[in-house]
Amino acid sequence: TSVLLLFPSMSKDLSELMKEATKEVHEQAENTPFMKNFQKGQVSLHEFKLVTASLYFIYSALEEEIEHNKDNPVYAPVYFPSELHRKAALEEDLEYFYGSNWREEIPCPEATQKYVERLHYVGKNHPELLVAHAYTRYLGDLSGGQVLKKIAQKALQLPSTGEGLAFFTFDGVSNATKFKQLYRSRMNALEMDLATKKRVLEEAKKAFLLNIQVFEALQEMVSKGVENGYPVQPNAELRTRGINKSYEHGPASGKEREKTNRTHTDMTPITPLLRWILALGFLATTVAVGLFAM
Repeated sequence: TSVLLLFPSMSKDLSELMKEATKEVHEQAENTPFMKNFQKGQVSLHEFKLVTASLYFIYSALEEEIEHNKDNPVYAPVYFPSELHRKAALEEDLEYFYGSNWREEIPCPEATQKYVERLHYVGKNHPELLVAHAYTRYLGDLSGGQVLKKIAQKALQLPSTGEGLAFFTFDGVSNATKFKQLYRSRMNALEMDLATKKRVLEEAKKAFLLNIQVFEALQEMVSKGVENGYPVQPNAELRTRGINKSYEHGPASGKEREKTNRTHTDMTPITPLLRWILALGFLATTVAVGLFAM
């Protein structure tokens, strides 16, 4: 009781505390020029592919550690693999964008690897902190995903049937609002003392920092015009499948992959600064839009 008198806010539900602890980061994300640029469809497929690749490594690590701790009482109540897990969906998207050899082609920047290592460290040594990473990612994706899906589909001229956008599709969730209520109630019921709650909140802020570092690294790759160690044409073409089909030789495998090309002369030229805003904002939006919508 005396502790709660000193820290009255800590008596709130964990989901509310999480929202408050990351409020400043959310506000920064909401006020970035990216939000307006993305809504106008000013996004290139190059950034989209790089972001998707990094998300694959991040979710692979997160879900590996979740599986290791699915029976641990510090995480078990919020274990919803069929509803939330994204690794399989990201694999679909990467095969669509990169082709069948996508595992050999996708880049994993050092910052992404750092994020992956943190997830493995937490899962093995402090599994109670997994809830911070899971809540920040999954509920953000679930809340903001449908808006981003429509924007990306239009901006990149992706098929209306959903190819390339599996990441945003939660087939296991029929009612997002009710599911989020269930998830929050399960998370709020986790048994945590004051010290553990504070550590979880700090881990949530750390997750945002790791995300920012990932997208700063992607910005550097984009500004140098490099993907997977190979140069990318400065006049970026949006390559998708199913519109006008052509073939190009991949620099790594030398094998032909089916692609669709279209130039985006109708779009605002993408400068290095705008590329950074787009890449960073993509993840910030999935988190910020999502959590503010809850």
